[in-house]
Amino acid sequence: MIKIKDGVVISEDELVFRASRSRGPGGQNVNKVSTRITLFFDVVNCRSFSESRKRRILKKLATRADKNGVLRVVSQRHRTQRANRTAATERLIELLAGALAKRPVRKKTKVPASAVQRRLDEKKRRSGLKQQRMAKKGFGIDYEL
Repeated sequence: MIKIKDGVVISEDELVFRASRSRGPGGQNVNKVSTRITLFFDVVNCRSFSESRKRRILKKLATRADKNGVLRVVSQRHRTQRANRTAATERLIELLAGALAKRPVRKKTKVPASAVQRRLDEKKRRSGLKQQRMAKKGFGIDYEL
């Protein structure tokens, strides 16, 4: 059993691993040893998750899932299959835990009265400054008809 987060576990039988040849440096091993691990996890047919959790996971991890609801995680960082298998499993746990985490509800706050007063005072100051400039240039408010 793999523990995702508090109270959420999945069975190791639900994970499918496939090995293939890895890219990049590796010396003599790179062309003959399949160390890259691709982990497949079928979210849609998982017995451990409720329907709402499945929808949430597929929505959050849509770029990693195919149209059948199978998540794909690839690991080719290490030079052994065992290390890549562990890394892929850990990455899947991180992804699922992140997808299942609920965002905190935003608390609505009121603008402080001092901030409102400060904004109004600044508007009055700017208005007075502009009125002063207009009076200096002769664009006063007193019009003669």
